[in-house]
Amino acid sequence: MTESLTLRGARPYGQEPVDIVVQDGLIAAIGPTGSVEAQGEIIDVSGRFVGPGFWDNHVHMTQHAIRRSRIDLSETTSAADTLEATRRAIDAGHPPIQGIFMGYGFRDALWDAPATLAEIDAAIPDVPVILVSGDLHCGWLNSVTADRLGITLDETGLLREEEFRDVRQAFDEAASLPSDAFREAADAAAARGVVGVLELENADNVTEWRARTADGVRSLKVEVAVWPDLLEAAIDDGWRSGASVDDTGLVTFGPLKVVVDGSLNTRTAWCWDPYPGMDPSHELSCGMESVPIPELRRLLVLARDAGIDAAVHAIGDRANTEVLDMFAELGMHGAIEHAQLVREDDFARFAELGLVASVQPEHAMDDRDIADRHWPGRTDRAFAFGSLHRAGATLRLGSDAPVSPLDPWITLAAATTRSRGDREPWHPEQEIPLDVALAASVRSTLEVGQPADLVIVDRDPYACDRDELRTMSVAATLLGGRFTHREI
Repeated sequence: MTESLTLRGARPYGQEPVDIVVQDGLIAAIGPTGSVEAQGEIIDVSGRFVGPGFWDNHVHMTQHAIRRSRIDLSETTSAADTLEATRRAIDAGHPPIQGIFMGYGFRDALWDAPATLAEIDAAIPDVPVILVSGDLHCGWLNSVTADRLGITLDETGLLREEEFRDVRQAFDEAASLPSDAFREAADAAAARGVVGVLELENADNVTEWRARTADGVRSLKVEVAVWPDLLEAAIDDGWRSGASVDDTGLVTFGPLKVVVDGSLNTRTAWCWDPYPGMDPSHELSCGMESVPIPELRRLLVLARDAGIDAAVHAIGDRANTEVLDMFAELGMHGAIEHAQLVREDDFARFAELGLVASVQPEHAMDDRDIADRHWPGRTDRAFAFGSLHRAGATLRLGSDAPVSPLDPWITLAAATTRSRGDREPWHPEQEIPLDVALAASVRSTLEVGQPADLVIVDRDPYACDRDELRTMSVAATLLGGRFTHREI
């Protein structure tokens, strides 16, 4: 149990100051300043603003934690630029990971010339490299790497989707990550007001997060997903969604994660219409079905019957339709992850079926030009958070870190303004109100009896413009009544 404390003079967003008493990890009392009996340490909040702590509802913590050890390719704009940045980093002494130089962040969907094996071999012929795309759905390898890993590359040097995931898993990059890397990542998230994450890493998350909390990684609550390859073992072990995983009470068992299609940048999102420039008769002209629908049905039935929720990745409009159909057939609740392109007739089905639309607003800012190029004539229903909200869908917001920053204030700004930098809003009709975005980013409320998972900030979010939201100063974060970040 945590000690009691009293937050004096805290202002719920847009309201007058109150005192908040915290006992045993819960909000025990709230009242106008001076009207409730203080308990424990009295902390003068000095009129700062308080709200429920944030949840990021879609992260890959291993990929997020390991990003800082990879060569940063996020600002590159072409194949040549990507290779030059990689070569420059190698020559400057950037360390390899288990003997392979890793880069992260290129987005080839807007390159004027496609990736080729010949080009990466010419630029980096002497050492193994794996360059990971910003969406995590493909990798660019040279021949030295292919020889080391015993794989065959085509003329592009690119591996996409399952082929690339197999390479990533065979080369256990994560083995080099100490617990400190996860502690630093969790502490950084807490410093931005985050109290919990939905962990969707493709790993043995139960075992790994038990070890991390035992090693002191305790700044966040973590809901862990299971992937299909470990589903039956999880069922045999008796796991159900909501079950506590570790002795700290911080880690709980979450949903089954299934990836039904690819991504927009990699042009593998499964769509009803072909991608521009693709031969309509080509089997991948409309993207790809990563998990066949009959297999999706089998997995969802297993999960449903075992009391395990489902979180199904669907980006293209064909994928979303098929997944909606499957949830309807099985009478099963769950979440569709991403829902980046949705047919007009399908928006209302999210609400009708009681499904969550788990979306990542900053992706719309990252991928607006890619969508304009590869989903022409369809972007009025791309990243369509406003349409989902107006149709009555339950929204949950997240980052997909490391694809976008694990920062709820960036997420809120993207969701409510559809712009960043000096660019005009992209499809502003798809903005959502701030109160909706805030509600979609938390799992508790500022009420007596609720968990004392709180964020204290210097400004009222309702009085902030776009850039003030993105750069919100966080004074403190409390998780179950204990400070995980404190500057007051």
